[in-house]
Amino acid sequence: MTEKVLLATFGAMPQGEPEGHLLVEAFARRGVDAHWVVWDDPDVDWNEGLVVVRATWDYDSRLAEFLTWARGLPRLLNGAAVFAWNTDKRYLTQLAQAGLPVVPTVVATADTLAGAAAAHDVAVVKPTVGANARGVQVVARGSAPVPGGDGPWIVQPLVESVRTEGETSVFVFGGLAVSQFRKRPPDGSILVHEHHGGTTLAVPLDAEATDLAIRAVEAASDLLERHLPYARVDMLRLSDDRLVVSELELVEPGLYLDVSPDTAGPFADMVLTQL
Repeated sequence: MTEKVLLATFGAMPQGEPEGHLLVEAFARRGVDAHWVVWDDPDVDWNEGLVVVRATWDYDSRLAEFLTWARGLPRLLNGAAVFAWNTDKRYLTQLAQAGLPVVPTVVATADTLAGAAAAHDVAVVKPTVGANARGVQVVARGSAPVPGGDGPWIVQPLVESVRTEGETSVFVFGGLAVSQFRKRPPDGSILVHEHHGGTTLAVPLDAEATDLAIRAVEAASDLLERHLPYARVDMLRLSDDRLVVSELELVEPGLYLDVSPDTAGPFADMVLTQL
């Protein structure tokens, strides 16, 4: 029987992430039938193959439903327990406690939010569950954050290098760093996402980013007590020149195939090791 891979996306992008056909073609060259499916489509037979979550970019507004779906799947790459941990940004505090360098992060409630933000000249406030920069606020000292929702939130100092150096992302597949990207915001912004006007460029792997990315995946693997086949590690440079983790994406990190089509092959190879 031919192995099948179900590439999970969401209803607004039924054909998957940008240039998602490259993934389908990469699997086909390796003798694997892969196709895009919408994660909440009731007509999908989830017993048909290994589910690989790729572009479920509405999960943050439907988290309970999304995690219930994930827990009910017979075969899911990375796994529902990993998703439950990684979709709550409080995981950053656990990585820090494990000794990994991360952007300084505190968790705030409605009662502690103003004080937590006031601890920084400029603070970044975001919901603990969120994607694509939804709900992010930049709060100068003396101003009161006005976040949406009921909390909790994470509060971090604004890392000014995001405006110049940008954010660095490294993909780690099967424990190995395979590609690196530099993401920069438009002038006057700190948001690097392309739908906010940011730009993404493929850059060569460098030793510093590679080392931190692999350490981040290893630290998460130790905390979760399980192997993590894929990850994207996002990093920023602090004012003391240290590179630190800003996000660890273990659910649905976009592969930037429109920028670097060659990432499709290593991703498909990694998935094949799990079949």
